[in-house]
Amino acid sequence: MQHIETQEQNNKIPLLVLVGPTAVGKTALSIELAQRYNAEIISGDSMQVYRGMDIGTAKIKENEREGIVHHLIDICDPEDSFSAADFQARAKALIEDIHSRGKLPFVVGGTGLYIESLCYQYRFVDHGSDEAFRMEMEAFAEEHGNEALHQKLEAVDPAAAGRLHPNDVRRIIRALEVFHLTGKPFSEHQSGQERGQEKESPYHLVILGLTRDRSKLYERIEQRIDQMLDEGLVEEVRTLLARKLPMHAVPRQALGYKEMIAYLEGDISYERAVELLKRDTRRFAKRQLSWFRHMQDLHWVDMDENFEEILQAIHAIIAGKFQGHLEYSTNQSFK
Repeated sequence: MQHIETQEQNNKIPLLVLVGPTAVGKTALSIELAQRYNAEIISGDSMQVYRGMDIGTAKIKENEREGIVHHLIDICDPEDSFSAADFQARAKALIEDIHSRGKLPFVVGGTGLYIESLCYQYRFVDHGSDEAFRMEMEAFAEEHGNEALHQKLEAVDPAAAGRLHPNDVRRIIRALEVFHLTGKPFSEHQSGQERGQEKESPYHLVILGLTRDRSKLYERIEQRIDQMLDEGLVEEVRTLLARKLPMHAVPRQALGYKEMIAYLEGDISYERAVELLKRDTRRFAKRQLSWFRHMQDLHWVDMDENFEEILQAIHAIIAGKFQGHLEYSTNQSFK
């Protein structure tokens, strides 16, 4: 029986996945692993797909990539929409292409829904769109406020409203749009994707989850935000605002951007914006960890350990899962 299972796994495309909360250390480790395993990286970050959102998303710089090919970075404008379904389709095609060229597909990121939808092939249904309805809802939010828009959703889809923050205008409008188009709550369309159910992957998976001591993680988050501000986060947001972003545009709801937009539009002080950004990023990291803890097939790696010991621990995990597929050596061809 075990032999049959091993044979089935070997017939699947191997896929290495690295997840973890913001500021845990994914980027540096991903470069090291990509070099050792002859991999190409597919970004699993919902914000790094957008051009012009570099500092606030901690996007890896060109000179930090060490020659490693990165995919799904800078592929959309901030006014565009890019969904989990879009990510799943693009990443699936990339995995097949990377594998066909003898390299290891390697997904790295912190957007749990994107990564789980890819690893276990969630089914997404295209409900269509109604641009006029969307603009009507945007105008409603402008006039009456985000809370009033959130209450509209609560009236027709309490389950979806319970999952969405009132400031997440883009997703609230999408949920209302789905109800408007189909007559059914958005949450009902997602019922077949309930988390916690055992799922089978079309890939031969190794999923690594990075963690740190909570106080050290929060310290790294604060340091990262200070660095973002030093690198020009406020100017980056000012440049985006000059594009006359519509209400549904991603930066208006994105962490690191919405706080600075509130400051630049005179709603709060700079000090308050920074305070909110640090607080909300800590909360975001906590939600990310909570999501990853519910993922199956995940191997936790403690990033507070010595870096070489971390690499050895990861090698043991990968070698145990991918035996017969690859060897642990720099630029070793992936077969």
